[in-house]
Amino acid sequence: MKKRFVLVLIKPSHYDDDGYVIQWFRSAMPSNSLAVLHGLADECAEQKLLGEDVSIEIHSFDETNSRINLTQIAKLIESADGGMVMLVGVQSNQFPRALDIAAPLRARGIAVAVGGFHVSGTIAMLKERDPQVARATDMGISLFAGEAEGRLGQVLLDAWNGELKPLYNFMDDLPNIGGVATPILPAGRVRRTIGSTTSFDAGRGCPYACSFCTIINVQGRVSRRRSPDDIERIVRENVEQGLHSFFITDDNFARNKDWEAILDRLIHLREVEKLNIKFSIQVDTQCHHLPNFIEKSARAGVKRVFIGLENINPETLLGARKQQNKLIEYRKMLLQWKHVGMVICCGYILGFPSDTKESILRDIGIIQRELPIDLLEFFCLTPLPGSEDHKKLHEAGVEMDPDLNKYDVTHVTTAHSQMSKQEWEEAYAAAWEKYYSLEHAETIIRRAAATGTSPGKMLFFVTWFKGCHEIEAIHPLEGGFIRIKSRKNRRSGMPIENPLIFYPRYAAETVSKHLQWAALFLRMRLIYRRIKHDPARLDYMDTALEPVTDHEEERDIFKTVAAQSYLDKVHRIDRVKHGETV
Repeated sequence: MKKRFVLVLIKPSHYDDDGYVIQWFRSAMPSNSLAVLHGLADECAEQKLLGEDVSIEIHSFDETNSRINLTQIAKLIESADGGMVMLVGVQSNQFPRALDIAAPLRARGIAVAVGGFHVSGTIAMLKERDPQVARATDMGISLFAGEAEGRLGQVLLDAWNGELKPLYNFMDDLPNIGGVATPILPAGRVRRTIGSTTSFDAGRGCPYACSFCTIINVQGRVSRRRSPDDIERIVRENVEQGLHSFFITDDNFARNKDWEAILDRLIHLREVEKLNIKFSIQVDTQCHHLPNFIEKSARAGVKRVFIGLENINPETLLGARKQQNKLIEYRKMLLQWKHVGMVICCGYILGFPSDTKESILRDIGIIQRELPIDLLEFFCLTPLPGSEDHKKLHEAGVEMDPDLNKYDVTHVTTAHSQMSKQEWEEAYAAAWEKYYSLEHAETIIRRAAATGTSPGKMLFFVTWFKGCHEIEAIHPLEGGFIRIKSRKNRRSGMPIENPLIFYPRYAAETVSKHLQWAALFLRMRLIYRRIKHDPARLDYMDTALEPVTDHEEERDIFKTVAAQSYLDKVHRIDRVKHGETV
């Protein structure tokens, strides 16, 4: 009989403010880290890495949409000839949950390893070991820093031989990702996400130096990428198991040197082979300068694009080393995406040094009037472990919140020069409420109807974003369908509630939220029907949709002191380029 090695891969969720795991019947975002590790583990199993007489049995779980029964997992491994649990892709806000998952497993002597951005980022940026990472080591957890391509096999061999190392550190040796194992999850796992969306990365690394970013310090600043053949293989293997929706997780797909070859391959799959495939991508604000990039993205099946707008204050962007965001280009770029019927989602960060509650709401008002953005995601500027911002504050001894669970970019974790903690939190809440007011929701849907984007699709997205904040009190990226709470699955150190209190409250909360969702959908549906039956809907025009002219500098977006200073600098550079005296 063959021997069995059981490998359990878990992508942890994190806790809400009441200490309960954020978990859904269907979650919103797929986990690329889980897909990558599952694909690499599949490859190890096929290669008989542990020997011809040893089968590797793989179980993958995304905790945002799957309950993790640690007792069953422990018994599964204990019944085999060997095994381990890997906590994969663990971000800083997920690290406390990861340790709570690991604790009972370690108590039973089961091997556990943890990797992801928190371990990699803190090892890359801090001179000393992060306290929570040190705690993991004290618990007997193996740490993995870096990327697993070409390295996972060594970890599995060590686990099989009972020789796991305390630390596997590959931060100075980032691997090539071309021609490696296909990142893939079983269809049954993927269908636990809304829309059955799976994910893959076409490339890693970013050339920019944004001070708040962890990617450049974990994945490096040199682009590494999969080949067009790799991408085609990933798509085909997923289509074979009935999956057609993909999120390409590259921080900036437009900076992938093979973007055109990849898009051409996807266009062939869609237009020649008639595969029904669609994609979401992330890009920067300069992508429209690449000839044919936007047009080919649309033909390749890109339906939604996420753009890191971050802010509309030039001084703020410069201070955050976000010089690549050019204010004067925003409308040109956004209108080009609108002209191909794209759903445009932009990230916007609140809490830069010059921000106040008043300036934040003023800028959001300008965005509503002048930029044709569909969805705006708000984040609190957070000194994420692994970023330059965090390193500087740490070395300067500036107080930061010690609770890693709050480092989810929706909580205030350090002091601000212009706002108190309460004012910052109020500004964050007010930003969501202002942008997703019913009045502006109607504007967004009207723009969609006038520019060729499905107004029904936009109805869903706006309702989703508005409801996640107002009803679920959660960021849309962490949202889902039907919240699941387990009474005993609470953060360590917090009391387990009496069932006579927990279950009635949970039931009432669930019913109340669903009634609120129904009421919100009906209100939004009335707006949608009014637009749908408006004979002039295709002729709708507002300031944001107006074509770019030579008089852009007269717009409100340029009327701040910082924006005027920015324009003066642009004009000086132009004069120098044309040989004029400055």
